[in-house]
Amino acid sequence: MFENFSIRKFDFLLTVMVLALTLIGILAIRSAAPSLMDRQVMGLGIGILALIAAAVIDYRKLLDFYWGFYVFAVLMLVSVLLFGSTGGGARRWISLGGLTFQPSEAAKLLLILFYSALIIKLRRSVHWLLMPVIVLALAVAPAFLIVKEPDLSTALVFMIIVCSLLFAGGLDYKIIFGAIAVMIPCAALLIFMILQPDQTLLNTYQQSRILAWIHPEEYASTTAYQTIKSMTAIGSGRLMGKGYNTTTISSLLNTGFISQAQTDFIYAVIGEEFGFIGCCLVALLLLGICVRCFSIASRARNLRGRILASGIGAWIGFQGFINIFVTIGLLPNTGIPLPFVSYGLTSLVSLFAGIGCVLSVGMRG
Repeated sequence: MFENFSIRKFDFLLTVMVLALTLIGILAIRSAAPSLMDRQVMGLGIGILALIAAAVIDYRKLLDFYWGFYVFAVLMLVSVLLFGSTGGGARRWISLGGLTFQPSEAAKLLLILFYSALIIKLRRSVHWLLMPVIVLALAVAPAFLIVKEPDLSTALVFMIIVCSLLFAGGLDYKIIFGAIAVMIPCAALLIFMILQPDQTLLNTYQQSRILAWIHPEEYASTTAYQTIKSMTAIGSGRLMGKGYNTTTISSLLNTGFISQAQTDFIYAVIGEEFGFIGCCLVALLLLGICVRCFSIASRARNLRGRILASGIGAWIGFQGFINIFVTIGLLPNTGIPLPFVSYGLTSLVSLFAGIGCVLSVGMRG
């Protein structure tokens, strides 16, 4: 279980980038919601322990329990619908004493571990055309349960991760290009259908978010309000920002115009207080973490390690830049947190555990 652990092969650069990004997040949370900073610091402590534990354990032994990860992830998602607590019109959390647990965030890591082993098994036992069909079929259950919360954006991120795992697992390029050729016109047709007044594919609030993204001026006081204020806050920070935890009267954060500032729109807080330089630093750290994960994946000893490290990198990269694009108005409001930065203990600990798995791959490469 603990074979081939070597502190000399420990990737300190990746660890330092992750810690730096998390500390920036804690500073931003202190400005946005001071009462939540202590919990985020506690999450950092738990996350470091999870990182060390995952790094020490040989990932190859861990992946032997891949079906257990899948079953546990599905059971967690089912328990949310049965026993979860409701907030903001959605049922996404389970209360455990004084803490709130979000299973969909932990499920991302568990399912990446599951597919890292499953794809290898399928490559050896089934026809290459059948492998993606089985992989996507097994993704339907967790994706459906996440949609029912409802949390369509997290379900979409999960499916993107699954596709990235298939790509890392050596999926034939014929299938990839064929899927792209089919998906582009289907996506255009889907958007056209969603924009129809009598559509039934999405909930009303989901449709309004897309319409607010396309016509923000018509929804400036309702659905597009958060995004417009976020863009205004980031623009007002200019190059150097207004200063950390600023008390200036022009601060949109202090006047309460940025809602959910500690979670979905934490990037707007960084933009207002640290300016363009702070925004670039966060984006570069995210990019650096992704590149490091992919670099470790390229040096992995076996395909399982390559898929695992690539999946963690894809998770952090897609989720991170989707969040950033939302705050600057390039994508509709999704409610996806910024990795390592947004407030949320489940997300933070799961991400640290994922980085620990990448470090385990790197030390055994």
